[in-house]
Amino acid sequence: QVQLVESGGGLVQAGGSLRLSCVASGSIFGINDMGWYRQAPGKQRELVAAITSGGRTNYAVSVKGRSTISRDNAKKMVYLQMNSLKPEDTAIYYCKAEVRVKTWVDYWGQGTQVTVSS
Repeated sequence: QVQLVESGGGLVQAGGSLRLSCVASGSIFGINDMGWYRQAPGKQRELVAAITSGGRTNYAVSVKGRSTISRDNAKKMVYLQMNSLKPEDTAIYYCKAEVRVKTWVDYWGQGTQVTVSS
């Protein structure tokens, strides 16, 4: 059984910063791409940032320049540093990882709420 657990969400004022963390646990034989997604009320889930096992990154236009994704392969963790937060960043943030169990499977975390007040 594989689990992804996010932490680090919370309430912050506009202009502030948050660092989200996600740790993978269970019978894992490898982790490929990892990423952060978010879903605001009434909207579809969207990609925020992704990182390959080799460290190549990809960002949504809306967060580029304000956010940094990183990972620690030894600890099976992925991080999202978000700066200059805006009210429109308010959403539930989900961690996703492509994990090798018997085959490669996408796993999701339960989500962590980020609320940015104006």
